[in-house]
Amino acid sequence: QVQLVEFGGGLVQAGGSLRLSCSASGRTFGIYAMGWFRQAPGKEREFVAAVSRGGGSTMYEDSVKGRFTISRDNAKNTVYLQMNSLKPEDTAVYYCAADSALTRQLMSIIRAYEYWGQGTQVTVSS
Repeated sequence: QVQLVEFGGGLVQAGGSLRLSCSASGRTFGIYAMGWFRQAPGKEREFVAAVSRGGGSTMYEDSVKGRFTISRDNAKNTVYLQMNSLKPEDTAVYYCAADSALTRQLMSIIRAYEYWGQGTQVTVSS
């Protein structure tokens, strides 16, 4: 089992940057594929980005490609989401998620993830 805690949300102007961090408990962080998801008010939770266990494979939702970068540091039990060129439509609560049984084909699927953090608010002003 793993517990996830997100950090780094806040208020930023359009065009600015934020880096989200997700810290995981436990000594087996490296067995988990990690994902970032977001949920805007009145909308369903959606996939943002994911990274494989070793960090060698990443995937992104189309609207964030070229602006967001997901990475992980298994020695620090942490996954990051670097968000650049932020837009007002990026405003949402951002969640990190983990699962130990994901293939690449499942990394963008919300219901495939077993463990979730509590979320961190990102607000982008225009």
